[in-house]
Parts: sequence; structure tokens; C-alpha cells
Amino acid sequence: MKIEYKSKKLKKQCEDPNIAQKEYGLKIGNKLTQGVSELIAATSLLDIKHLPAARLHLLKGSRTGEYAVDLIHPFRLVFKPILQGNGDINKLESINIAGIEEVIDYHGKQKR
Repeated sequence: MKIEYKSKKLKKQCEDPNIAQKEYGLKIGNKLTQGVSELIAATSLLDIKHLPAARLHLLKGSRTGEYAVDLIHPFRLVFKPILQGNGDINKLESINIAGIEEVIDYHGKQKR
């Protein structure tokens, strides 16, 4: 998949294990860079759905249209699908670009 980032800072946090660990701690930092690597290696979100540990899920409420994957509880990696051409938001196999928004505990509303 192609990955886009909300900011340059977020890109560095997601792609550089040392920066991720410094920002989020060892466990979350490692899981973050692993999760981003899995997204990059996937051909579409359908591949991510088949990774049980990722627990890909569509968000609701104020986050409608966004997806999240689990990192270390309670933190999630939140991203928006970016569709090209005739892509269908309801078909995971047609989503092959993800715009990473943030790493967050959206249940506790504690942003990291």
C-alpha cells in the first residue's frame, strides 16, 4: 500500500524505530513501526484484515470514515482510506492508499 502522513513529524515517528520509541516508549514504538511496515507491505486493506493482531476496524461517530489498527492497548494507529478512481469505501480490496492521521488512545482521549 501507499502511505501518506498528516505531518512530517508523524511520518518520522511511524517510520523511524528510534524516534517512535523515544516518543511513545519501547513497546508502543516497536508496535507502531511494525504496524506501518505491515500497511506498506499490504496490497490493500484486505491483507490487513487477515492479520488478527492488527484488529482492523472501521470507526464510528466523529471518526466515521476512518480505520484503526491496534497497537498496545489502549493505543491505536488511525488512518483514512484514500480512494482512487472507482474505488469503493466498503470494499477493503479497493483501498490501497492510507492517510495516517495519528496515534491515539481515543477511548481515553489522551493524545500522544
